[in-house]
Amino acid sequence: MHTDLATPELARLIDEDAALDHIAQGMSFGEGPVWDRRHGILYWVDIIGNTLWRWRPGVGREVVLKPSGHINGLTFDKEGRLHAAGWCTRTILRFEHDGSVTTIADKWQGMKFNSPNDIVIHSDGSVYWTDSAGGLVIPGMVAQDVQRYIEVQGVYRLSPDGKQVQLVVPDCAYPNGLVFTPDEKQLYVNDTKLGNIRIFDMLADGTAGPGRLFHTLQGREAGVADGMKVDVEGNLYCTGPGGVHIIAPDGTLIGRLRVPGHSTNMAWGDEDWKSLYITTYSSVYKVRLNIPGVAVW
Repeated sequence: MHTDLATPELARLIDEDAALDHIAQGMSFGEGPVWDRRHGILYWVDIIGNTLWRWRPGVGREVVLKPSGHINGLTFDKEGRLHAAGWCTRTILRFEHDGSVTTIADKWQGMKFNSPNDIVIHSDGSVYWTDSAGGLVIPGMVAQDVQRYIEVQGVYRLSPDGKQVQLVVPDCAYPNGLVFTPDEKQLYVNDTKLGNIRIFDMLADGTAGPGRLFHTLQGREAGVADGMKVDVEGNLYCTGPGGVHIIAPDGTLIGRLRVPGHSTNMAWGDEDWKSLYITTYSSVYKVRLNIPGVAVW
């Protein structure tokens, strides 16, 4: 695992001789990795390839769903149900235990979403997702209906009872990744177009206060602000130029994990949550770190 722009703190997070394992390849647009803690399986998607994949250590990968509707971000709820941001279906989807798929949100104030991008679930059961407009224009993953009904590109929340959709963050240029701090008191949202990350204080009703700039990504290599995760110490991991940027809770850069190609997203996994699985346009990689990530339900 090559690193650069490193501070001394990076050596504590990752060993100098940590291996970057190549566990899958051949995708067109890898995205949305998430670890299934109940079965020890990694799920991810190929958006352009219209496929939901899964990989089990020692077994390999297999197709779960094709066509997938060009789904994007993935996560699990406390009941072990997979949730997906329906990039081209313009919906939020839940995969039930009986194999059926439920649309749990598809509109805000009677208008279709643009193209749900990334997704997280709060401990109270609220579902949050970013809604950018890329699924209406990017070749290879364009929705059947490309009419834009909502001018805002923002962050939405579905209440725990599934009855109310709220616009939580209305002022993004192109929202992409989002993740809570370990205590869930704050929410990070990054912006692909602006190349920055903002942080929002969460309010008692599940909405967010005004955002403030947390960090601006630097670099000219392939990669943009896209997927994000945090470790148990509150360090933020964000895809960006050159690979994965690790940022301290005070907003300073700790260093970069150099990943071949264009990194798109990442997920913590394995029993100890110390493995970081990283998707790129074409591949999935795995690297071991010394600090565990925040576990997914």
